[in-house]
Amino acid sequence: MSSDLLDIDLHLSHDDFSLAVRASIDLGMTTAVFGPSGSGKTSLLRAIAGFDQPGHGHIRCGGETWFDSAAGINIPPHKRPVGYLFQEGRLFSHLNVSRNLHYAYERRRRDVQALRPDPVIDAFDLGALLTRQIRSLSGGERQRVALARTLISAPRLLLLDEPLAALDYNRKSDILPYLENLPERFAMPTLLVSHNIDEVTHLADQALSLKNGRVDRVGTVADLVDSLDLDTNTGRFDAAVLVEGSVIAQDPRLHLTHVDTGGPVLAVPGLPTVPNGERIRLRIRARDVAIALSRPQGLSIRNVIPGQITDLVVHTSIGAADLWIATEGPTLRSRITLASVEELDLTPGKTVFALVKSASIDS
Repeated sequence: MSSDLLDIDLHLSHDDFSLAVRASIDLGMTTAVFGPSGSGKTSLLRAIAGFDQPGHGHIRCGGETWFDSAAGINIPPHKRPVGYLFQEGRLFSHLNVSRNLHYAYERRRRDVQALRPDPVIDAFDLGALLTRQIRSLSGGERQRVALARTLISAPRLLLLDEPLAALDYNRKSDILPYLENLPERFAMPTLLVSHNIDEVTHLADQALSLKNGRVDRVGTVADLVDSLDLDTNTGRFDAAVLVEGSVIAQDPRLHLTHVDTGGPVLAVPGLPTVPNGERIRLRIRARDVAIALSRPQGLSIRNVIPGQITDLVVHTSIGAADLWIATEGPTLRSRITLASVEELDLTPGKTVFALVKSASIDS
């Protein structure tokens, strides 16, 4: 097996739930494990970490065997080079921030070159918090400390179990940039459990989708976000496309950022801290893309993009249709009513204008 793969083939049962997962995951990228509640996301992470033992199968990471029922191998959790970050962080409340980090460094793996505490402290802006007691920290601060402590322990694989689930919107916004920088700053293979598509598109490159304890699909995040059956996995109407582009201009007065997508330049909600030239990923939901047959006049929508319909899929059960529109840059997706399809006589090959509100684009 390649030393760059996490190779999983396991079967696990408890109570009325069974988990059967077979997958090879590229350790060179951040991988999201996602799906609806009860699909087996946390159970998979716990099996990888060694907290739950599969009935049979194997788990191999980077050429090391952590579990193999046929060979009688089951490395205990404390000997697996895994960093597991829980929702609540699980910091030592009787120690201050500095001592929590020092504890992790003292118990780090000795067979690898560990991260020194200082760069990690700087990366997570923890300098001003070192003397603080854990009980005095906000939820976002606790998660930053917990993530830093996990990295300092020098894991070979980082497992993040819904790390933002317990945080409100503002706290999530505070910690997202630190999670986004993990691969670049620390080259740490990461599995991220989430049922939140916004988090997945922000943080992951590839995804393993679970449904009812089984692998639904494995692929790039862009492919999964564009999949027709994503709605049933997320439990809400979230079909979308991911668009990558480079920031080319900022409009601080109007709080807009302009992004070159290789064709159309999109106006998106302001990202004042993102420098010109930096590449970003945008998520455009199908429900937020309207269609016009001619370029509209006197319209508040900032993004009016010409293109051609390449595919049209009808969902008669919900009275809607999905359209894919090829532009000079990315392909967009629109979900509109069947009534609109018939009224506008929309068919593959027809030239249209895709209308996207700036405020609806997630970045």
